[in-house]
Amino acid sequence: MARFYYVYIMTNIANTVLYTGVTNNLERRVYQHKHKTHPGFTEKYNVSKLVYYETFSDVSKAIAREKQIKNWKRDWKVSLVEKENAKWLDLSVGWRC
Repeated sequence: MARFYYVYIMTNIANTVLYTGVTNNLERRVYQHKHKTHPGFTEKYNVSKLVYYETFSDVSKAIAREKQIKNWKRDWKVSLVEKENAKWLDLSVGWRC
């Protein structure tokens, strides 16, 4: 059975905070962010809107991509999001989140 891994970017309602993460279950992880089940950065800054994600079949590649994006300047991350999601819509709308 194939497994998938996701690198994702989430933000707050005002799109002022960007959080990059990696997971093997994107829907579950977005739920955790939205419901603040884990204390930390995303809870503190109300990060609850999924605005970008990429899918990988190799966990090593997913982790490498997460690290790459985390080291980028903010404007590079903004460009990445806007290339795929110009209106900064919450891509998780309609999920069980």
